[in-house]
Amino acid sequence: MLPPDRPALFLAPMQDVTDLPFLRTIAAYGGADVYVTEYFRVHIHSRIEPYILRSITENPTERPIIAQMIGQDADELVRTALELKKHPIAGIDLNLGCPAPVVYRKNAGGGLLRNPAQIELLLGRLREACGALPFTVKTRVGFESEDEFETLLGIFKKHPIDLLTIHGRTVRERYQSPVHDDWVCRAAKEMPCPVIANGNVVNRQTGLAYLDSTQAAGLMIGRGAIRNPWIFPQLRAAFTGSQAPLVSRRMILDYIERLFEETAGVVTDFVENKHVQKMKKYLVYIVQGYEEGFEHEIRRTKTKKQFFATCEHYLNSDEPAPDLPSENSKLFCGFSQFL
Repeated sequence: MLPPDRPALFLAPMQDVTDLPFLRTIAAYGGADVYVTEYFRVHIHSRIEPYILRSITENPTERPIIAQMIGQDADELVRTALELKKHPIAGIDLNLGCPAPVVYRKNAGGGLLRNPAQIELLLGRLREACGALPFTVKTRVGFESEDEFETLLGIFKKHPIDLLTIHGRTVRERYQSPVHDDWVCRAAKEMPCPVIANGNVVNRQTGLAYLDSTQAAGLMIGRGAIRNPWIFPQLRAAFTGSQAPLVSRRMILDYIERLFEETAGVVTDFVENKHVQKMKKYLVYIVQGYEEGFEHEIRRTKTKKQFFATCEHYLNSDEPAPDLPSENSKLFCGFSQFL
């Protein structure tokens, strides 16, 4: 599943963002080496969500895709894992990192980090359920404090998981801090499986610096890939010493146009204004680092005409696209530790 001769590149799972049309779009620009689905919500009455399952059954990337689950009931997680194994997946991932309050208050996602005993149970049960299929885990370094990772790392080392992805922040830190790369580095040294570093990779330089500081087996990139889908081929070029693509503003405009059409193409009851609102979920990341007026104006568009008129005003030129987002935004914080 991982490249044998260079660091691996993963697209991070982002709920309501990294859906089938987004996978199709980002794959067109080189894409990641491995993909992870949005999380399947697992509880006593849950069923596999068809729209997430389509990312697996219609996988447009031609690359491995891992099915991610979120929940805290061992029996239900095992039941869902067995159902997912019937589909063409490269592995099953347990989400131990989602920082959304609506999730962690239910003791799922990052909320499980407060309950090491339950993590022990889940890892054992899911490892057994996966059998020969790779079982992976995505975690944060703690709930309240990074000091909690000492205990968590001990638990992870006890179980034969196949891959550990670490978002180097606590749940409480959400996305508003530097990452604790020292803990990622320690895990990379001590875990018997590959460790993937996640968090604060916003361009080629930050990705290379994160790898250098941790010696991780690869990177998982989320928000930085929404903002610039060429980040994956740019990093591959750095690994191989080849020429990296230079991204212009007009290339970003073309990307937005493709994303608009791809996301519209899967909607059965297309409503223009509603779709413009969906596109703003992507644009709030894309506009970071551009002139302040871009975000202000795009948030106020309501029609397709207004939306693209605003995009063209700021992007319809051959000028280089800004390499870095603003570190003052709530969406991208703390990455200067890698500059």
